Parts: sequence; C-alpha cells; structure tokens
Amino acid sequence: MSAAFGAFITHESDSSPSLSGPAPVLHRDRIYAPAPTEYELRELQWGQRLNGPTKEQSQVISEPLDSSIPPTPGELEQSQPPTPYRAPTVDALLQSFSNPPKNRWRVASATVFFFLMGLNDAATGALIPYLERHYDIGYAVVSLIFVTNAVGWILMAPISQMIEHRVGRARSYIVATTLMSIGYIALVCAPPFPVVVLSFFVLGLGMALFLGMTNAFLVNLMNGTVILGFCHGIYGVGGVISPLVATAIVSRGVRWSYYYFIPLVISIMSIFFLGWSYRGYEDDAAVQLLTNLERTASRQAGEPTKFQLFKRALKSRTTLLGATFIFFYQGAEVAISGWVISYLIYYRKGDPSQVGNVTSGFWGGITVGRFVLTHFAHKMGERLAVFVLIAGAAAFQLLVWLVPNIIGNAVAEAIVGVFLGPVYPCAMAIFSKLLPRSIQIVSLSFAASMGSSGGAIVPLITGLMSQSLSTVVLHPIVLISFALMTVGWALLPRVGKRAE
Repeated sequence: MSAAFGAFITHESDSSPSLSGPAPVLHRDRIYAPAPTEYELRELQWGQRLNGPTKEQSQVISEPLDSSIPPTPGELEQSQPPTPYRAPTVDALLQSFSNPPKNRWRVASATVFFFLMGLNDAATGALIPYLERHYDIGYAVVSLIFVTNAVGWILMAPISQMIEHRVGRARSYIVATTLMSIGYIALVCAPPFPVVVLSFFVLGLGMALFLGMTNAFLVNLMNGTVILGFCHGIYGVGGVISPLVATAIVSRGVRWSYYYFIPLVISIMSIFFLGWSYRGYEDDAAVQLLTNLERTASRQAGEPTKFQLFKRALKSRTTLLGATFIFFYQGAEVAISGWVISYLIYYRKGDPSQVGNVTSGFWGGITVGRFVLTHFAHKMGERLAVFVLIAGAAAFQLLVWLVPNIIGNAVAEAIVGVFLGPVYPCAMAIFSKLLPRSIQIVSLSFAASMGSSGGAIVPLITGLMSQSLSTVVLHPIVLISFALMTVGWALLPRVGKRAE
C-alpha cells in the first residue's frame, strides 16, 4: 500500500518542477517580480490537474498577486477620501468675498451704497416736522412721500431683471445711482411739494434697482448671511448718523433741503465706484460656468422670457409669503423711524431738539443687531432665530407704549432696533435657499418692492389715524405688523437643518 502511494507521488512529481521550501518573507516594497502566470498557479494546485480548474476558479486565480498582499496602515489612510469631501466643481461655482478677487471691491462699493440708503431713509423721520412747517401741510399730505417712494419700488420690481439683461450688471448700477442723483438734485433745491413727492418716486426707482441685484449677489456668496448682515449693518450706521446730522442742521436754522447735499455727493461717487467694480461681472469664471449650465438646461425646456420668469416668481409660495413678511417688517421699521419722534413730541411732550436723537438710537440698535446678532442667528438657524427676534422686539415695543418715561422709551426703542436688525438678513438668506436661482433677482426685487410698499402704507395709515386719534396709534399698528410677520414666517416652506 505504501509502495503504491509512493509510486503515485513519484508519477505526479515527474511532469512538474521540483518544489522547494517557501522563499524568505520579503517586504512588499522589495517585491519586483511579476505575478505568476495562470499556468504556474495551476501547477501548484496539487491533485487538481486531472479535472482542471473551474471557470470561476480561473477568474479568481487570474487576479494579480499584489492584490492579495494586505496594504499598510499608511496606504489605507492615503486611500480614504478627505473628510468632508467637496467636489472641485462646487468651489468653482460658489463665489466668496475674495473669489474672484474683484468681489472685494464689489462688496465695498455695495456697502457704500447701503450707507447712502441709510442716510436717505432714516433722515425722513427727523425732517418731517420741518417739511410740515415749510410747506404748511399735515400728517396725511406729508405721508405722500412714503407712497410715491413705494410706487417707484413697485414699478421697478418687474423690470429690474430685464434692465440687467439688456445693459449688464455694471450699467444697471450706473442707471440706479444716476436716478438717485437726479432725485437728490431736485430735493436740494427745495422745490414745490409736488416735485418733492416726485423726487421720492425717482429715489424709489433707483434704490429698488440696486437692492434687487445686490441682495441676490451677496446672499449667494459663501457665508452670505453674515456678509449681507454686515452690509445692512452699514445701512444701520447711515441710519444712526443721518437723524443726528439732519437735526443738527435744521435746529441751527439751516434749510432742511441742504441736508441732501450729503447723499448727493455719495451717489455721484457711487456712479463711478459701482460702475467700475462690477465691470466684467458676467465674464467671471464661476458665474460664466453656472450660466452655461443654466443655458443648457433652459435650451432643453425652452428658454423662458422675462415675463414668464416674473409670472413664475409670482406663482411661487416663497415669493408671496416672503413679500408679505418684508411688507410688514419694513412697514413696522419705517413707522417707528418716521413717527416715534412725533409721538414723543406731541404725546410725551418731549423737547424736539432732544428727542430727535431717539431715531438715531433706534437705528443704532439695528446696526448693533446686524453686526453682533446676525452671526449667532446664523449659528442658531435663521428660521428659529427670526421667531425669537420678533418676540423680543414686540416685548420692548410694548414697553415703549406702556411706560410713561421719555428716557425709558428711548432705551426700549433702541433695544427694539437690536432685535429687528438681524431679521432682514436672515429672511433674505432663507428666501435665497428656497427660491430657484433663475427667479431670485425677480423674486427678491418683488419682495423688496413690497417692503417699500409696507414702508409707505403702514406709516401712511399711522399718519391718517394720528390726525384723529393722536400718535399713540403707532404702537398697536407696529405690534399688529409683528404678529402678521410671525404668521407669514411660520407659513414659509421649511428648509432642511443641514441647509440652514
């Protein structure tokens, strides 16, 4: 038996090379020999030569020998993708404050214009008593400046994107700043009151054209909420300074219209600053790549016209609810800014030369809120933060109504500004996440125009009711506006936690 088994071993060993002991173990980096062939591997499989390898075995055996050698821990670490992984294409599409480098100048020029808008908006409340005296008019008539300003915003909303499409971003900014300059030139001359009303209409056109394009640009940058909050904080700085400057000018007997020399100079400078900084905006690589992708998609479905984009924007739930929210937000903001001085003068019997600074305190609160709280609101999540901010503003506005103390009213009104400050940047951030990019400029322009409408209608209602009920009606009107803001915000579609 043992002899037969030995003969079998001898027979099988005749047709193959003699097998030697295993080779010394070498480090994988020193293995330079090629992987063994399939024939050599088959010869090494003792006892399988008679039947031959199966097809599946052949495929397994044909794998390179190198794949069976376990990788080192360093190689395993190098083989893992970076965490978190970010596709290079995303960085190419997403612009930032410094990418492309000219964005620094674009944000800077937009910031200067936001400062100009703050100088324009906040001064109106301080100048209203002097306008009434100069033209011998009442609350209802002087409120027409708010109405015509809102009409300018509304008329510009549907055509702002068409203007940009026709003449480009840089020339659109030149048109906006030129309109502002024309309005200020007329106001400086202290014309008849109908011309003053028309001037505020022209100012509304210019600001609406600027704001729709700029909000869409800033909010789509990396950390867009913070950048937009900073720019609107600069708007608040203008709001702080302008009532102080305007009150100082008119209290010394200088004609009210001379105040508008200051915004006139800044608007003329902005014609060149904005025009230069946004020159070549459409040629930037990231925007151009995104535009090509959008054009490819639009060709497949048929490129929509500007009217179709506007119609699509008006059908969007986000656009309508967002416009309603901004309507009551800006209505409450302008009503406080425009009528709190009259409230303190005629209801609280304050000194006109001193209570004029209360508006500056309110805008100072807005500025502090936008610089300080916007970052924390972004960390908390914009949706939740807005609910908290509105509740805080409503609580302190109620104190202004109920506490019969001018100093306490001034402090509480400033805190109302602190809570209201981050609301607008947070709202714009949420709107941009919910809106398709193709209708962002139209939708944000429409929301801004409705905000200006609220900034006209709510103060107008306040003025009309003040003639029969006194200026104390300011507070219930503002609180009702806060309540309607909360309803509109709650009805907005939800944004995922990761997106926020």
